[in-house]
Order: sequence, then structure tokens, then C-alpha cells
Amino acid sequence: MSAAPLSEEERRDWLRLAKTETVGPSTFRALLQRFGSASEALRELPSLVHKSGLNRAPRIFDRDEAQRALDNAAGVGARFIAWAEADYPALLRQTDTAPPVICVKGDASLLSRSGAAIVGARNASAIARKFARQLAREIGAEGHVIVSGLARGIDTAAHEAALEQGTVAVVAGGVDVVYPPENAALHAAIGERGVIVSEQLPGAEPKAEFFPRRNRIISGLSRAVIVIEAALRSGSLITARLAAEQGREVFAVPGFPLDPRCEGTNRLIREGAALLMSSRDVLEALAEKGQPRQMSFLEPEASAIDPMPPASQAHEAVLELLSPTPIGADELIRESGLDPPTLSALLLDLVLAGRVTRHANGAVSLA
Repeated sequence: MSAAPLSEEERRDWLRLAKTETVGPSTFRALLQRFGSASEALRELPSLVHKSGLNRAPRIFDRDEAQRALDNAAGVGARFIAWAEADYPALLRQTDTAPPVICVKGDASLLSRSGAAIVGARNASAIARKFARQLAREIGAEGHVIVSGLARGIDTAAHEAALEQGTVAVVAGGVDVVYPPENAALHAAIGERGVIVSEQLPGAEPKAEFFPRRNRIISGLSRAVIVIEAALRSGSLITARLAAEQGREVFAVPGFPLDPRCEGTNRLIREGAALLMSSRDVLEALAEKGQPRQMSFLEPEASAIDPMPPASQAHEAVLELLSPTPIGADELIRESGLDPPTLSALLLDLVLAGRVTRHANGAVSLA
């Protein structure tokens, strides 16, 4: 990780590479390991696909578009932070799916503090909203920031109660886009006294597919995730699942069995989430956990990824081993007989060409 901020040109190149077609967080990381910088990776992308014999090159995010995004962010009082920079949230950085670049509006220093997420139903009951406010105030009073998604219901209650002590709103659209509309005043207040975070560009309207992606940032920024009232098919359960995958402590507030809003939280408890009765449960868990460790994936050894084999025959051989069902890298290494650096290089080419999908757990499948 670099201690110094990126130059304006470097930041633009990071944003371009992060927004390039087929380049997700894992692929972004692999490209940096292979080429050393985002600018060099952008230069090599077209020839990378061409040399491998694959026909489809990814659409590279336009330089002027990236500059407009940087300018638009500055225009609304926001800025982009890359994960190579010291002020990128350390806890989020250590997750496999951390966005290479995030857009931040407000007090970015809050992102370096210990965080606890509070999420739940949009149509939450009055008693659930009251409990969310109580938890937010009591946890915030102990120095932890409250993280949530600025949605109706539980999210809104948690943000409102934590505003004075510190709150982080992770949104599915641009940091300047108010959603839902009734939260306009709260959105403005968090932008001034808290911090708003998004991986989308300024001006981007929230879309259905953006919300699960937002949820992994909510859990990624938090050392513990609290779920209050959640139906069986809800975004809050997605956040809980992602939190468990990221090694976070998951708490669920029990509810009346016949209330559909409590089916999800009750199931979480049955499946192993910690039952939450008061803020003391969370505060004790936060006190036991150490500080997040710093990751060093941006400082690979020079031999981390070997030069790409020129022949497309090797790519086709890997494709023959794949199917729509994800397979782990270790098993693919055994079946292919390839050494890890060579297989990593081949998979990178195939991901960039849109022929292979890389999953969060490191598995791959046919796209």
C-alpha cells in the first residue's frame, strides 16, 4: 500500500481500469500484479487479449469520461479514493471484493474508525425502529461509527440516531443522488457531518443490481453487523451472508414468529448468528476483536504472475475444463497440470475476454 496519495493522472487511470468492462476487483488486482500500475495495464489490455487468440477485447473506460467523473465528484464536494492509498478504509481493503476505487463525500476520517452496521426492514415496526435508534446511540457513544445503507426503516433510524457521534451511509447510486426521496434532508446532513460512500460514479441512479454490491461494502466497513427485522427474501440477509463470508460477527434481533418481518432474523439465529438482546452484546464482541490487519496484495513478488503464454491452445485447454458450475483454483490446477502462475495468467486473459467469470470465493466458471 502506498502511503502517498495518487497523482491526478494515476487516480484517473485507476478509475478507468476499475470501470473497464469485465474488470472486477480480483481481475484488477491481478492486472496490477502483472503490470505494476493501472496505466501500464490499460496500455497492455488490447494486446493482451489479441496475443492470446481471443476475439473479444474489453471496452476500456474512456479517459474523458473518467476525467468528467473526477470533476463531477469535486463539484459535489466528493472525491475518489483508491485502495492503494492510506486513507482507503483498512477493514474494507482486506476483503476479496473490495472496490478498487470508492467515491466519498464528507468526513473520510470516520472510515478509519471501528464500525458496526445496523440494517433491517424498510417497513420496520415502530418498536424495531426505536431499538435501532437505541443501539445506534449506545454503540456510537463508545466510539464506534454506525454503518448502514440509507434506506427507509431501520437504516434511516440508525443513521438519524448516530449522526452526532458518527455515521457512514453506503449508497447504491452516486454519492450525490438522493434515494429514497424522503431522505433528502438526512442525505444532506450525513454528507456534511458524516460520510457517504459509493463505488458508483456521481450522478448514477441506483439500480437493482447495485444494491447487493452496496451490501458487501456495508459489511466490509464493519466489524459487526446487526440485523433488525428482515424477511426471508431481503437485502439485509444478503448483508448478513456477506458479513459471515468476510469473517464479521453477525447479530440478529429475535422477533415474533408470526411476523413476516422477523422470519429472516429468527432464521439467522437458528443458523448460528448471535442473538442480540442489548448493545452490550455487540460492545463486548467489538472489545474482544483486534484491529484489522493490513493487507499487502499490492506489493507482490516480481514473479507473482509469469508472462502470458503466446499460444491460444493453452486458453482453449483451460476452457475445456470449465463449465457453468464454479470450480476452485486448486482443483483446476490439479486437473490442468499447470503451475499456479501460468494458470492465473490464462484465467486473467479469459476473464478479460468475457469467457470466464471469477467468483468472490476465488472459483471460476464459464461466463
